Amino acid sequence: MAMKVLFASSELAPFAKTGGLADVCGSLPKALLQWGVAPTLVLPLYRSVTEGGWGLELVIEGLPVVMGQSEFRTDIYRGWLTEEIPVFFVQRDEFFDRTYLYGTPKEDYFDNAQRFAFFSRAVIALGEALSIRWRIIHCHDWQTALIPLYLKAFYSNHPLFTRTKTIFTIHNLGYQGIFPAETFPLLGLPSRLFSSDILEFWGKINFLKGGIVSSDQVTTVSPTYAKEIQTPEFGYGLEEVLRARADELVGILNGVDYSEWDPEGDPHLVAHYSRDGLQGKRRCKEDLLKTFQLSQDLMERPLLGMVSRLAEQKGLDILCQVVDKLMAAGAGLVILGKGQQKYERLLVQLARRHPQQMGVRIAFDEPLAHKIEAGCDMFLMPSRYEPCGLSQIYSMKYGTIPIVRHTGGLADTVVEVNPKRGSGTGFKFSTYHPDALWEAIEKALSCFADKELWLRLVQQAMSQDFSWSRSARQYLKLYRRRRRG
Repeated sequence: MAMKVLFASSELAPFAKTGGLADVCGSLPKALLQWGVAPTLVLPLYRSVTEGGWGLELVIEGLPVVMGQSEFRTDIYRGWLTEEIPVFFVQRDEFFDRTYLYGTPKEDYFDNAQRFAFFSRAVIALGEALSIRWRIIHCHDWQTALIPLYLKAFYSNHPLFTRTKTIFTIHNLGYQGIFPAETFPLLGLPSRLFSSDILEFWGKINFLKGGIVSSDQVTTVSPTYAKEIQTPEFGYGLEEVLRARADELVGILNGVDYSEWDPEGDPHLVAHYSRDGLQGKRRCKEDLLKTFQLSQDLMERPLLGMVSRLAEQKGLDILCQVVDKLMAAGAGLVILGKGQQKYERLLVQLARRHPQQMGVRIAFDEPLAHKIEAGCDMFLMPSRYEPCGLSQIYSMKYGTIPIVRHTGGLADTVVEVNPKRGSGTGFKFSTYHPDALWEAIEKALSCFADKELWLRLVQQAMSQDFSWSRSARQYLKLYRRRRRG
């Protein structure tokens, strides 16, 4: 009999997305299905979903959701991720009928604590209403971190949940769901849980901490990141809490969906290509240079690309300090992304200074992201920290050699190039400093000049396999272990 797993997430591709969380939650259940798991997904009914034309069906009217002394009613709608994977949507317009998922570009919504506490409690109420004995409830990030707490506080003797185990996945420890202590009564939890060993964090409430200490198993999105978050540099104040759970903390690398990221059939590209037939990659480079109105002289020179949220976490501060050197070396650079205004302005200024060699597009643009992955020779990810990262995996599939900082999932997925042996899939640096980044870029530029070596590196990178199947097997092993334990 298939193992029943309930996935709770605040994002799910293709329905609602702000980042990689949506991609993971949209891909992992499909891969698990192939291994005999029966996944069911739950998501808030955001305005963007309502307006998306998904043909949702109302399946439960007026489901009661108890929050302390208050009782809310919610309607539950059903859609489908695939023909075999149902997605249930929790409707409560006062919380979810908004333009954005978590807040405006200027600030977070003031009631996020109540919004996602309600969603977490509604997930369990739905799980109960479906009358299924869930073996696993898999929660993702701070928005669903209270689910294990609600289960332990109110459902420990419930016949449907007595054998249910919770898995809590941290996608980015930088986002913890920290709220003022005054919001605690709105959560409908026993007052004893607002304590330093559970939810309290420097006088405030920390949702993520609650999920870490109360779930049966904690996972994160790469083996290296699982180690890093137990240190002060990467732990964001929770390193001791994570160290205390080290035996139940495991890093499982995210996979990628190659049906969407494959240069052999990518609909966004002007030409297709493969590991054994790379002619189309040259046409993609030519097309990209035209898109950014850069000099066609760059056809014979290295072209570097970056697709990223423009924030310090992504290494923008050190990258901006090496741009002039890169231009002096005769290379080209294209950047796509949105984010902090200071970096948006600085990058635009740098591009104006080097109009023939550097192009910047301040936007989220999925087709252009694919064109950059295909048309560039190298891909930059100089991140301060990177829990997993997907772009470096896409870039390898597209034969675009990554230049990355040795951190998190970047350390786990990119193998350092050894020019003498002709081995490796990318270039790495460790110290977070512009000089270290420039050293890695110089090494890449030097290897690019050796056409035979570069072709070998491109073909090696394109041969890597980071499909979801491998990651799904690891999650399945974890589910089985927890189910027995």
